[in-house]
Amino acid sequence: MRRMLNWFVYVLRNTEHRPRYYTGDTSDVARRQAEHNAGSCIHTAKYRPWTIDVLIAFPEERRAVAFERYLKFGSGVAFAQRHLR
Repeated sequence: MRRMLNWFVYVLRNTEHRPRYYTGDTSDVARRQAEHNAGSCIHTAKYRPWTIDVLIAFPEERRAVAFERYLKFGSGVAFAQRHLR
């Protein structure tokens, strides 16, 4: 039986000349992007508007959360800069 992909790690990019990026995870990408663009997230409110730059699907929440944490800390930051931006 095939498992559905139901959790996502996303990288948002704003439209500035020197763009900013934000990495998160969610099960509802459209809702989460709308929240970021509405200013509901204190970390992204002043850099709006945001577009989805990278979207990676995972079959389980725990794997998505682990990958998001990897991208935000340590060697994962360097990985993201080399491969996702």
